[in-house]
Amino acid sequence: MKNILFATLVDINSLDERGIYQDLMRELTNLGHKVYIISPLERRNGKKTTLIQTDTGAILKVAIGDIQKTSSIKKGISTLRLERQYVSAVKKYFGDIKFDLMIYSTPPITLAKVISFIKKRDGATTYLLLKDIFPQNAVDLGLLTKFGSLYRFFRKKERRLYESSDYIGCMSQANVDYLLAHNREIRPEQVHVCPNSITPAEQNVKQYRAGIRQTYGLPQDKKIFIYGGNLGKPQAVDFIVLCLKLNADKDDRFFLICGDGTQAGVLSAYIDEAAPANVRLMEMLPKAEYDRIVCACDVGMIFLDHRFTIPNFPSRLLSYMDQAVPVLACTDAYTDVGKTIVDNDFGWWCISDNAKYFLQVIDDICKSDDELVEKGLAARKFLEENYKASDAAKVILDNVG
Repeated sequence: MKNILFATLVDINSLDERGIYQDLMRELTNLGHKVYIISPLERRNGKKTTLIQTDTGAILKVAIGDIQKTSSIKKGISTLRLERQYVSAVKKYFGDIKFDLMIYSTPPITLAKVISFIKKRDGATTYLLLKDIFPQNAVDLGLLTKFGSLYRFFRKKERRLYESSDYIGCMSQANVDYLLAHNREIRPEQVHVCPNSITPAEQNVKQYRAGIRQTYGLPQDKKIFIYGGNLGKPQAVDFIVLCLKLNADKDDRFFLICGDGTQAGVLSAYIDEAAPANVRLMEMLPKAEYDRIVCACDVGMIFLDHRFTIPNFPSRLLSYMDQAVPVLACTDAYTDVGKTIVDNDFGWWCISDNAKYFLQVIDDICKSDDELVEKGLAARKFLEENYKASDAAKVILDNVG
């Protein structure tokens, strides 16, 4: 049995919740390990640091500054303070626990001091779940320049994080290849694929889709395309708006956008001004409710800015696959998410700077019912065979020994 410490910026309150990290940690406890989680408690909640004891470990909610839905400056300051706050909390609440393994995810890249502290104090093995490659992603979007001091500062932090990590689990093979090509100091044997994963839902409620559509006022006679998740710079919201405009006069399709973020105002401004009859914008819902809506839709969508040179692999893909919904990915040319979808026949791909091709793909999708069912079943099958949290847990444990 290992004592495992997991540090994250995801708001985790219970291992009964569903999500890529909650499911993974729960699977580790199912294998007999003790799991201790450090999760943020943002200032806007008005609460102090809290320790939640569980049957298989504990969840430490650390009071920090605001990092979500706030200005870039405030988010940056809060993120930089995070290391000191997490180390202090570990000393106070986990001072008598010797950790065998520390797992952590990006973002952020500013956890190196926490990792080094646990490594030095306990001799723990350290394992990075690489979900984000920063600061290069900010350079791709024009938010940073490689000639600036901020880029150099964060690049140094990134290298220190890799240096502190004994093993690095990447979302896909393209991530592995990118990481090794751009960080020569990392040894290939340290890096492997540990994909985004979940514990698949036990049942599918597609037989209730008519009732679900009625509950949420969604059309019964149209193909519904859903996007759920963040609406920020990485999601190419301007491209989404352009795609919606090209489909505005089509009455056989409906677009449901469920999410929020720094660029949500761009989308809502278009909807307010043009009042398209086949588009609705909803705020992000609790996961269980969102999954019910996904189940009542026909196609799940993924959007990534075409300027990305880093191979993102969005975890929102899993929610669609879990509900046996095929996927349309609109991304850059560097990620292998589109290739994975097309090669395994559970969806479609187009580059996210070609709205006319997006329209063509949507037109083709709307002509077929049998293909949607077949691709949806293929999506669920591929999830069960490749993206289960129980398998990801074994990948980690097999590598760390």
